[in-house]
Amino acid sequence: MSTSSYYPEARGGLVRPTGNRMIGGVCAGLARRFGMKTRTVRLLFILSCLLPGPQILVYLALWLIMPSED
Repeated sequence: MSTSSYYPEARGGLVRPTGNRMIGGVCAGLARRFGMKTRTVRLLFILSCLLPGPQILVYLALWLIMPSED
């Protein structure tokens, strides 16, 4: 079995980086994964919180599901 199956970051997976975190690193991880600026993802998340929906629950679920980079 290859190393990339054990380490998601080796195949471009979704991980929470140890640096550039504000709360849990979810927005920083999403920004890195999709090639966006972290500030843009954070702003989009804040703006999405103004709309009705389960944004906070999705953030918390991603915080629990996404592995940390360390």
